[in-house]
Amino acid sequence: MATDTLKSTTGASGASALRRLLLDNGALTALIVLVIGMSALSGDFLTTDNLLNVGVQAAVTAILAFGVTFVIVSAGIDLSVGSVAALSATVLAWSATQDGVPVFLAVVLAVATGIAAGLVNGFLIAYGKLPPFIATLAMLSVARGLSLVISQGSPIAFPDSVSHLGDTLGGWLPVPVLVMIVMGLVAAFILGRTYIGRSMYAIGGNEEAARLSGLRVSRQKLAIYALSGVFAAAAGIVLASRLSSAQPQAADGYELDAIAAVVIGGASLAGGTGKASGTLIGALILAVLRNGLNLLSVSAFWQQVVIGVVIALAVLLDTVRRKAGATPVTAGAGGGGKGKQATTYVLAAVVTVAIVGATSFLHNDSSTTAKPKVGLSLSTLNNPFFVQIRSGAQAEAKKLGLDLTVTDAQNDASQQANQLQNFTSSNYGAIIVNPVDSDAASNSVNAADKSKIPVIAVDRGVNKAAVDTLVASDNIAGGELAAKTIAEKLGGTGKIVILQGQAGTSAARERAQGFADGLKAYPGIQVLAQQPADFDRTKGLDVMSNLLQAHPDVQGVIAANDEMALGAIKALGSKAGKSVSVVGFDGTPDGLTAVKQGSLYASVAQQPSQLGKIAVDNALRAAQGKTVQTTVKVPVKVVTKENVAGFTG
Repeated sequence: MATDTLKSTTGASGASALRRLLLDNGALTALIVLVIGMSALSGDFLTTDNLLNVGVQAAVTAILAFGVTFVIVSAGIDLSVGSVAALSATVLAWSATQDGVPVFLAVVLAVATGIAAGLVNGFLIAYGKLPPFIATLAMLSVARGLSLVISQGSPIAFPDSVSHLGDTLGGWLPVPVLVMIVMGLVAAFILGRTYIGRSMYAIGGNEEAARLSGLRVSRQKLAIYALSGVFAAAAGIVLASRLSSAQPQAADGYELDAIAAVVIGGASLAGGTGKASGTLIGALILAVLRNGLNLLSVSAFWQQVVIGVVIALAVLLDTVRRKAGATPVTAGAGGGGKGKQATTYVLAAVVTVAIVGATSFLHNDSSTTAKPKVGLSLSTLNNPFFVQIRSGAQAEAKKLGLDLTVTDAQNDASQQANQLQNFTSSNYGAIIVNPVDSDAASNSVNAADKSKIPVIAVDRGVNKAAVDTLVASDNIAGGELAAKTIAEKLGGTGKIVILQGQAGTSAARERAQGFADGLKAYPGIQVLAQQPADFDRTKGLDVMSNLLQAHPDVQGVIAANDEMALGAIKALGSKAGKSVSVVGFDGTPDGLTAVKQGSLYASVAQQPSQLGKIAVDNALRAAQGKTVQTTVKVPVKVVTKENVAGFTG
């Protein structure tokens, strides 16, 4: 009887200890489960090259998140880190290439930019008494705007001496991973061993108590947000080094990933808890998720759903942990606690290696699939033009018996670089890329070339890298056609406005150049205004509505794509197709419908389905070692009401 009771008590104690261990190390447990799961599901995941890819892909988010950890531990929030990263990189590139400033001084200016942005945030919060959400939201907009102003909306080439930060040491160890580790150690030291670190926990735990105990809270907040700015600047430099250029739209939305990494790593948004190692684990979880889902050919749209669910579960786990009385995730003061933590990490590593090693046998006997594997990375799938490219590519792949994986870069050059690296490390037979930016894709394409993987560029070329084939229509020639079409419709004289594409993208620059070149032949055409509407229908509606207030006498509109043109038509109302002629670009289904109805005068159609089809054809030929043409030009065509019935796309 006593023996039974003792066994029962011991079992309960063991279960309680296991439960407490899992609660105290929820993020680490999740990472282990993810690694084991991805290893079992994909034979391409557990390779040295791919694991290094995961590290590289986590680096920028992790560095940003280390800085955000300081802010969240002190019960604040920083929404500006992504924009500050882009601004710091832009300042470095601009000062080093435009003004001839020595590279070392340019790096100092970039870091100073991050510090200045952080100090402004801290001042507004500590002395201006603005809520952190509002103050950093304002800085998000200001920093992004300054980045665009300095760069004039175009990427700036990065100095070669700094671009080495995106290279590898010894040909295999990525420098971004080393920078991430160093910045992580610095963050851990600040949190656990310094006065400012202890101040963060005190302020986050109870700000009023910290103030009454003699802590200069306002001054500490200035330092905390300045530190966040320093880490944002470092992340921006690493990101730009990977892309060989400072992108004015770089790191857009990365602040959300950084906050997610901190929360997934065990920090509480209420403040007072958090540590650098947990933040690193959170960043690795996001990177493993994206990498693994790419390798498993999961839709880019579903990837967003999965990551959102993971973030929600992380916050839920934090709530459960606190209710269960789990050990707070702080920079522990006792050596025994740190020894226990180190033992936990070592044990976790051993268990992971053992299970992953076992699961690897699942793939030992699996030979390469009978179908050739081709990867297609599109700049975005939030635009009907690129959706049509995907449709044409998928139809042709099905016809040819290809295994086609399509990814969505969401107009993020860094995310596209990650996707191309995943294709390369998985030894795809060929890669098709529709670059977000022609310069930023160069490093990834060069890496594929070194691995003897043929690369086909579609719609946009790749600079400073060799592709086997470029399948594209001429954006500049198309822009000239659009200008000629609107000018002839207006009889050579009239007042027009131009809706430009997303600043910083090659398509926006090339089409704008085509518009300008084409209008030179028509001096009677007066351009009243040129404004970006980001290739978006809603923004096209808003921008056109605003322009109509200032220019009610407008007679024509040129839009850099059909989506913006359709937004402009909505703003024009009954004027569209009557007193105001609108010309779009791309020949999308909605655009062609508007042409038939007469509200859209014309669309410069690029036949996107054909672009996708021809790209897949050339990818297969290149993968089979056959000769392919260096350039395949798909002709553009002006589609009006007279010829729209015979246009197939």
